[in-house]
Amino acid sequence: MPHDSSDHFVHVRGATEHNLRNVDVDVPRDAMVAFTGVSGSGKSSLAFGTLYAEAQRRYFESVAPYARRLVQQMGVPHVQEITGLPPAVALQQRRGAPSARSTVGTLTTLSNLLRMLYSRAGTYPRGAPRLAAEAFSPNTVAGACPRCHGLGVEHDVSEELMVPDTSLSIREGAIAAWPGAWQGANLRSIVSGLGIDVDAPWRSLKAKDRRWLLFTDEQPKVLVKPERDRVDYGYHGTFWSARAHVHHVLATSKSASMREKAMRFIRSVPCPECGGTGLRPDALKVTFRGLTIAAVNALSLTELVEFLRPVADLSEAAAATATADSGEATEVAVRLCTDLVARVRVLLDLGLGYLSLGRSSTTLSPGEAQRLRVATQLRSGLFGVVYVLDEPSAGLHPADAAPLLDVLDRLKGSGNSLFVVEHDLDIVRRADWVVDLGPGAGENGGQVLYSGPVAGLEQVPASVTGAHLFGRVAAPERHQRVPQGWLHLRGISRHNLVDLTVDVPLCVMTAVTGVSGSGKSTLVTQVLAELVRRHLGQAPEDAEDAEVDELEIDVDGVTGLESFDRLVRVDQRPIGRTPRSNLATYTSLFDAVRKVYAATPAARERGYGPGRFSFNVAEGRCETCQGESFVTVELLFLPGTYAPCPTCHGARYNETTLEIEYRGKNVAEVLALSVDEAADFLADVPAAARSLTTLREVGLGYLRLGQPATELSGGEAQRIKLATELQRARRGHALYLLDEPTAGLHPADIALLLRQLHRLVDAGNTVVLVEHDLDTVISADWVIDLGPRGGDEGGRVVATGTPDQVARVDDSATAPFLAARLASHRTGT
Repeated sequence: MPHDSSDHFVHVRGATEHNLRNVDVDVPRDAMVAFTGVSGSGKSSLAFGTLYAEAQRRYFESVAPYARRLVQQMGVPHVQEITGLPPAVALQQRRGAPSARSTVGTLTTLSNLLRMLYSRAGTYPRGAPRLAAEAFSPNTVAGACPRCHGLGVEHDVSEELMVPDTSLSIREGAIAAWPGAWQGANLRSIVSGLGIDVDAPWRSLKAKDRRWLLFTDEQPKVLVKPERDRVDYGYHGTFWSARAHVHHVLATSKSASMREKAMRFIRSVPCPECGGTGLRPDALKVTFRGLTIAAVNALSLTELVEFLRPVADLSEAAAATATADSGEATEVAVRLCTDLVARVRVLLDLGLGYLSLGRSSTTLSPGEAQRLRVATQLRSGLFGVVYVLDEPSAGLHPADAAPLLDVLDRLKGSGNSLFVVEHDLDIVRRADWVVDLGPGAGENGGQVLYSGPVAGLEQVPASVTGAHLFGRVAAPERHQRVPQGWLHLRGISRHNLVDLTVDVPLCVMTAVTGVSGSGKSTLVTQVLAELVRRHLGQAPEDAEDAEVDELEIDVDGVTGLESFDRLVRVDQRPIGRTPRSNLATYTSLFDAVRKVYAATPAARERGYGPGRFSFNVAEGRCETCQGESFVTVELLFLPGTYAPCPTCHGARYNETTLEIEYRGKNVAEVLALSVDEAADFLADVPAAARSLTTLREVGLGYLRLGQPATELSGGEAQRIKLATELQRARRGHALYLLDEPTAGLHPADIALLLRQLHRLVDAGNTVVLVEHDLDTVISADWVIDLGPRGGDEGGRVVATGTPDQVARVDDSATAPFLAARLASHRTGT
């Protein structure tokens, strides 16, 4: 029977998306509804996979088929009926790599207004034609610098990287970018034949010769004479400069290791033509109040408001009498500046004043990016809409959470509904309604334990959320460890860290705290990681690390690095970028599974080795889907979609491979098991059991072994990396660096994670983590608090010491929240 849509509720019946168990639930509109539960309990499946997906599906049914194929759509949700559902907007945590051309200005659409301001109200050179707004964008043909195509950077070899030691001679390997073995000897012989001394120190060679050897495009042929006692007559060798060799390798080599080596000599430098702005020269000659658009893009948002306010505050009468030539005082300028100031102030209210419009979105944390999207929606003027938010508090310092809640209240006050997937109990307490799922994760979850006002959750004994929300979980005992030494850092400069001095204790757990933008991640994941990586002689792991390689560091001011014999970075970057990478392959437990199947009598009889049971190998995989488990279906006038492979039905393997069974299951059925199920099935396979045990210990028992990397959240990826480290069970002096490891975790999951981190410290290692979660900070042995604010007003050490000591520091933004949480732990509330 249809529900009355005027009862202000959304009615869901028979939802079976992912692990939801035929869920029926009623959720109020015009309210803030929190969806809670442990990780993997089904919160996102209900909020995003069912409610938002259905709202989106209904909207796209009304859109022309041709337009639909231009928009990325979610799948049709598995649900019998949803009534009373308004249009929905999703604000999700977008982990991964956004476009390098995307900036704070493009995310918020503020760049559109700024470009219009320069086009219509800018001051142009005498005689210059007025430019369209597109000419002020590096992302358009009209505006992009022709040399760097709007990117603002050029990628080329660097002399410092190609010749790291100028005291060496060419024969001793001064030009590190040149190949080794016979090719290197050949080039040395050619250089010698050109009359250049290959035995002289590099620094003593003529500057023009050094530059020619490294950068020339000439390729002269030189007769290389035979060595003594040889009977051949020599040969003509072709010269390659170091740059030409690096570019040739990058353009033609199929060897990943050779390409990786070549990339070590490449440095990104500002484009010399546009100065790194990405814009054409004519756009950079237009100013507004004396500044180019590139200079305004570099201002912090706080500075931007001060820059625009004098024009925004002009009266309409003054603007109306201004001439067209006065530009900055016209009515157009006043209106645009007024709108810009109003929009930017919302961002200031969210604590994002330290950002600039030109800051690349690739450098934003998920929390920062989501707050930018929330602010943009606040100015959109929509009402009667359901906003579905994915952990809006993720990555937020407690001081930043309060203004976010105020903005959410304003969205609700404008006549909208807020459906919030959330773990932060302070935000859950502010909700009007809570939908709690569980009781566990994966197969043990998917049920609605409670739906109603927050206070009623206290009466639900099966709710883990209720136990934490109403103080029924005892605070863990705290045993403060004593540092066993110190890593002393002096003169550190990177981003907003300027000439920083900080001491990091060894063999304890240290939490690095501070408001967003205070420099926490820069200190931990860049400076600390790079210093230790260099000390250990390790190559950069990827392009991001290679960029950090240019850190400005006073290395003479660093002591204590000899304490570490290993560096382990555990971050939220994906464990793989394609569905072929999964939990089982990343942790290497699948190697053990494949060996088990290869050892079965049936496999040995057929001559099947472990490779036969890999879905990446042609002999064992399904050829229809190439081991992907799905095929792409192209639809006329509709976007392409994915469907299970019609041959293997998603199993990934061919029929003959699936005929081999171990304890009644084929290899595809093992990949479909959850970690919890596999722990029983593979209990007597030591290599697999060890991995499965550690995965369960970090709270990932609900994940399937074959779950694609693309389906994992950043928090899940980070815990998989941690479990992979834990299973190695190596004692020693390793440094573990973690960036917000509790982001996206339920308090119950945080407790599991902390238990494992303390295990690492007890084994003699040092753990340093960037963290906002107060319970995690309290459990640390030492705290380094940065601030006092973000951006240029941050980057300083505000307080250091035990959690109790930092809680008493007056200038710390973290201290009052830390003190309140310590007090609640003591009273058991």
